[in-house]
Amino acid sequence: MPRTIALEEHVQFQALIKRIGRERIEAQGVPSGGTGRERELRDIGAERLAAMDAAGIDVQVLSCSPPGADLVDGEEGVALARDMNDALASAVREHPNRFAAFAHLPMREPKAAADELARAVNELGFRGAMVNGTTRDRFLDDPAFAPILTRAEELDLPIYLHPSMPPAAVHRTYYDGLPGKAGALLASAAFGWHAETAIHVLRLAMAGTFERHPQLKLIIGHMGEMLPVMLARVDDLARSDIGLGRSLADVILRHVHITTSGVFTQPPFMAALMTFGVERILFSVDYPYSENTKGRRFLDALVASPEDKAKIAHGNAERLLKLGC
Repeated sequence: MPRTIALEEHVQFQALIKRIGRERIEAQGVPSGGTGRERELRDIGAERLAAMDAAGIDVQVLSCSPPGADLVDGEEGVALARDMNDALASAVREHPNRFAAFAHLPMREPKAAADELARAVNELGFRGAMVNGTTRDRFLDDPAFAPILTRAEELDLPIYLHPSMPPAAVHRTYYDGLPGKAGALLASAAFGWHAETAIHVLRLAMAGTFERHPQLKLIIGHMGEMLPVMLARVDDLARSDIGLGRSLADVILRHVHITTSGVFTQPPFMAALMTFGVERILFSVDYPYSENTKGRRFLDALVASPEDKAKIAHGNAERLLKLGC
């Protein structure tokens, strides 16, 4: 069994989340009743480690699950992000051989977010950052976020672009009016999150963001957020119209890595492998929203050489995140 590192593994600090306030959380469409996974999200000790051990997972890269400081303006948001990162760092210090972390950023204050990313990496030893979808309905191609992207380039560590709730206008148009919980599911983990993250990456490429930030490295989850299936078609249709010096597919394949988080069947893996290549696929579970043991079974069953399986399980993560350095 190869050493196994999982990259999209979530925690929450309930005392810190309370500082956001229910009104701000609900304004983003996040249910105030929670996810039903609060106990697992809170535990960063014995229970989590036992679940990792049962599935043969050696290291989790922890990140703060929404809601977070990206809902809070000004110095209040900056302070909240700092406190969340300090709490993450404390958890990593307790079990340094089992946990690493991605920084949580106050996205509404981009210059402060860039400084917090540098602090988290240089002082706390974090391995990049996780950004949850849009901020005030703006994607990362917005020039306001350039300080964050520049700082990630300087630190030579990736930004993990994670899904989040769609803007209110999108939700009203696409997802309202469906029976029961169908609209909420379609808007989020069942489909909408993944489509929106794919659009986010495509916007970055089409807007020339990777040309302006040539050293920027992104990670996206859920077996590439549909891009492995659609990238060739998008590239074929957009090739002559976006004014880049190289193809859209080349831009994305040069800058984006993908993880397996929450998608544990062979057909999407084969599409990911044939599109992105084994060097850009990394194992993840999406714990606790997905089960460690399910992810482990999927990894063990991959139709891949031992060398390629080792790259997916740990080698690519060690290289990209500089784990062990």
